[in-house]
Amino acid sequence: MKEAGYLFAHFIGEEKDGEQIYFSLSRDGLHWQDLNQGRPVLRSNVGERGARDPFLLRSPFPEKEGEKYYLIATDLRIEAGKGWEAAQYEGSRDILVWESFDLVHWTGPFPRTVGVEGAGCVWAPEAVYDDEKDAVLVFWASMVKLAGDTNPKQRIYGAYTRNFREFTEPFVFLEKENHVIDSTIIHVKEGYYRYTKDETTKRICVDFGRTLEPEAFVELESPELAQLYGVEGPEIFPLNHTQGWCLMVDRFAQGKGYLPLVTDRLSSGRFRILRPEEFDMGKTKKRHGGILNITEAEYQALAAAWPGKDGGKDEA
Repeated sequence: MKEAGYLFAHFIGEEKDGEQIYFSLSRDGLHWQDLNQGRPVLRSNVGERGARDPFLLRSPFPEKEGEKYYLIATDLRIEAGKGWEAAQYEGSRDILVWESFDLVHWTGPFPRTVGVEGAGCVWAPEAVYDDEKDAVLVFWASMVKLAGDTNPKQRIYGAYTRNFREFTEPFVFLEKENHVIDSTIIHVKEGYYRYTKDETTKRICVDFGRTLEPEAFVELESPELAQLYGVEGPEIFPLNHTQGWCLMVDRFAQGKGYLPLVTDRLSSGRFRILRPEEFDMGKTKKRHGGILNITEAEYQALAAAWPGKDGGKDEA
């Protein structure tokens, strides 16, 4: 598959309609054009009637499903007024699932209960294909009080699926001394790099595993990530036609939206933080979302289906 661009699914904030699904396109992964004139592309009318933290996945089972895509998201709407306390301790245990065969026409959302009994929330679900198990690992953050806990704690849980309808029993995928949320994983030749928000320090930490077994991961040092305070929602993706990768982090504490960092060697833990003049995130503020590398045909179909203010024309 020859990638020619990128699709960014995201939400934009806690204002009216902000917690729905928005799409943006890019040719280089750094300069983004809002689709549908900056309006939602998909809406949730189930559960909490909001959809945050969307993540896109191209099905790893084309021989069974054909060219199929999944979009999963958090079932949450802060704009409804319940507040963050209720969202963490009394929230939905579901993830939202949409399905598509062309990235344009979607069915859903379908609520799928993945959270363990007693979980206060299921936040920021993402997924990665595990080639050893020939299944998709779905992982998310949940506030849970386990045996021995004095208070509930945010941990990353995981479960396996092959169809986003049936899931294995959830298990603790990542636990640290501090609360952790917002994990994202990229699979490369040598293994899996995982980027996670430390909810206590408000920074992104990174670890690496040759497999997806929880005990396989070891922490890596990253001076640039250590210096970035008040960030969350990490998303990492390969840059087309280069040997590099781009890591996006949401500067929630400053209310500035996403900031790109680039590297040509994930194992180094080192990143270059881009200057403001090196990127353009588009008109809307991009909040936690997922980025999918797409083909030229997919790019053109999306641009035609939901034109931006310039009619969706490619300016590259």
